[in-house]
Amino acid sequence: MDNKFIPQAIQLVTQAIQEDTNKNYEAAFKLYKQSLEHFMIGVKYEKNPTSKEIIMKRVEGYMTRAEQLRELLEGASKPKVVAAGGTAEKEKDDEETDGDAEKNKLRGALASAVVSEKPNVKWDDVAGLEAAKEALKEAVILPARFPQLFTGKRRPWKGILLYGPPGTGKSYLAKAVATEADSTFFSVSSSDLVSKWQGESERLVKNLFEMAREKKPSIIFIDEIDSLCSNRSEGESDSTRRIKTEFLVQMQGVGHSHDGILVLGATNVPWELDPAMRRRFEKRIYIPLPEVDARKVMLKIHLGDTPHSLSDGDFTTLATKAEGCSGSDISVLVREALMEPLRQCQQAQFFCRCDDKANPSRNGVFLTPCAEDPPCPHCHMKLSSCPSACKDCKAPCQRCGSYRMRLYDLPDRGFKDDQLKPPMVSMGNFNKVLEHSISSVAPEELNQFVKWTQEFGQEG
Repeated sequence: MDNKFIPQAIQLVTQAIQEDTNKNYEAAFKLYKQSLEHFMIGVKYEKNPTSKEIIMKRVEGYMTRAEQLRELLEGASKPKVVAAGGTAEKEKDDEETDGDAEKNKLRGALASAVVSEKPNVKWDDVAGLEAAKEALKEAVILPARFPQLFTGKRRPWKGILLYGPPGTGKSYLAKAVATEADSTFFSVSSSDLVSKWQGESERLVKNLFEMAREKKPSIIFIDEIDSLCSNRSEGESDSTRRIKTEFLVQMQGVGHSHDGILVLGATNVPWELDPAMRRRFEKRIYIPLPEVDARKVMLKIHLGDTPHSLSDGDFTTLATKAEGCSGSDISVLVREALMEPLRQCQQAQFFCRCDDKANPSRNGVFLTPCAEDPPCPHCHMKLSSCPSACKDCKAPCQRCGSYRMRLYDLPDRGFKDDQLKPPMVSMGNFNKVLEHSISSVAPEELNQFVKWTQEFGQEG
């Protein structure tokens, strides 16, 4: 039989949402109840499991809203003591209280977007990207430190778009801005601004900008802004269109002061941005793949203070070999190379004592993997006449002092786990990782960015 309950339920819930938007809460509550009854009957006859799952998720949302309306109506039905002649004033106060409650609710939803703790990323931690850093300093640091410079027609940038391939450091630059700027920093994504309730998404956008104006100087960072402000089309929903419109109005609309607020956007697909939104970003900066010098600095930053045997020339060689890699790819490259000494420990069959340069008083206490077949012939099981060639022998080789054992045999041979010391990271570890492709960006993708930059952007 045809399942007529679901279409009827959809029709009822559409009416309920409309009444809810118009603040006719009693009518909305009744319509929500009727629609839920139809949904629950209709879902029993739904044969498609995927459709059934989608319906149940929607029903949960409608049930939550119906419960909220029920509590609201029960609270409103309680008797109120009103002074004589004060009815109009009391009703006005109630309306203002309801408005404040709704406003506080929306602002509470945006509270997580305010970055209260500094990410501790400095300008120097960002390798290369000098043009992008200079533009951000012009927009954020200079107006705060030297406000006298920005008078008359000289004004700081109010909208900056960072675009480029994934993993090139757009979000990392935003962290540096949050650390270096003495401003309130809002970090938002589509999940913070998109709501299932009709009309609430644009109110969230409006409240976000109102909060930014109240706490200025402030920075609003919107990651993956293309998910919120893509090209307008006939097939998009009315809700999506209203969000874009609200963004456009708030960023550069009549009656909205934008002084002291910087909107910082980041995207991997700038060509999908709405043209009107693109115009709101006065500076559009291309964040390209790092050059060889920047890659060299990144390698050193990611390696940090880990013991290694690489020379400056080795870093230059590695940076050259990593052509076409993004900053994220280089991070993965270094992490893979750092794991190689640990793999050597797991695969080793011979261990020898070593020194600890950081703590000379413990020299000879630590163990490190040695070559699979050490130079000493007495260590090799087939050639050795030394008693230590016995598999279960706990003594080291009498000639070279090597121990024949595996990594997890340390306690059985009288050693503690914290006595293990991995080998230093070497050039060979990096070369082994570089045998496989590590780049995550295709050449044809780069061509799209170059073309878009020539039309609308500038190099970073």
